[in-house]
Amino acid sequence: MRKKILMGHNFAREGFSELSDEFEMIYPDDRLFRRDDVLNLIRDADVLVPNFSFRTDKEIIDAGKKLKLISNFGVGYDNIDVAYAAQQGIVVTNTPQSVLEPTAELCFAIMMATARRIGYYNTKLHNDERVDWDLFGDLGVPLYGQTLGIYGMGRIGQAVARRAVASGMKIIYCNRKPLAEKIERQYNARYVDFDTLLAEADILSLHAPSTAETFHLMGEQEFKKMKPSAIFINTARGALVDEQALIAALENKEIFAAGLDVYEHEPKIPDALRRLENVVLSPHAGTKTYAGRIEMEREVAKNIINFFNGGQVDRVN
Repeated sequence: MRKKILMGHNFAREGFSELSDEFEMIYPDDRLFRRDDVLNLIRDADVLVPNFSFRTDKEIIDAGKKLKLISNFGVGYDNIDVAYAAQQGIVVTNTPQSVLEPTAELCFAIMMATARRIGYYNTKLHNDERVDWDLFGDLGVPLYGQTLGIYGMGRIGQAVARRAVASGMKIIYCNRKPLAEKIERQYNARYVDFDTLLAEADILSLHAPSTAETFHLMGEQEFKKMKPSAIFINTARGALVDEQALIAALENKEIFAAGLDVYEHEPKIPDALRRLENVVLSPHAGTKTYAGRIEMEREVAKNIINFFNGGQVDRVN
């Protein structure tokens, strides 16, 4: 009998083609299963594939009497009670490779759009509103020669650094511990503590997971330590930022601008952020290309196949 995979989203089928012979895949008729449907169907499932917005909590895990693997569609796994899954002998995997370049690409695009005020210009021109065409009106800031501060110099942080170095930026970073000297030399990067990162960065970009330690990493006091000319970028997780403190920092001109792809209470975005003209917004779109989504599917499929065949998986517990 083929093992059953409960698909938490009506994914495209292309990236899961390798699973079709060995597994029975159960997809929702609509975009998503309702929670009650998951609680019912997961009883017979060997594998659950949740997307990054589906909360896989104790109740869901307990309902999965045959569940052996939760293969998350996404690199972040704060949507899953990973510790409880481990207690129940259930392995949790994620997709760190496929999200790497797409997320770094979007981060750098948001950085450029925010610094050079492309979002502001675009909105004004589309709505036939006044843009100052004067030589010194409505000025942005350059990337070339600026100091990029990276909080979390992991794979995505380094992929952003690679793009930044190619654009003539200087790199400082804050990590749990310094990188190997060889990697630092590759980006001409300097390790600093968090306060120094805040004080010296012309552009600050977050690349850390959502954990109890990183919750509201950026709050009122942190924004006050930044330069008034600084730009804040978050393409990591919304919970890293106290949004009300960010709004206050922008309104009070404690920082120059912000570019955001993630929010504290997605998909809700505070009206104040929507109204601010010095904020670039995107809808958690780090991997939002068809090619990116298919590569994520393939990585999920690889984890499932390897798990049952004794191969290497991207295990997080």
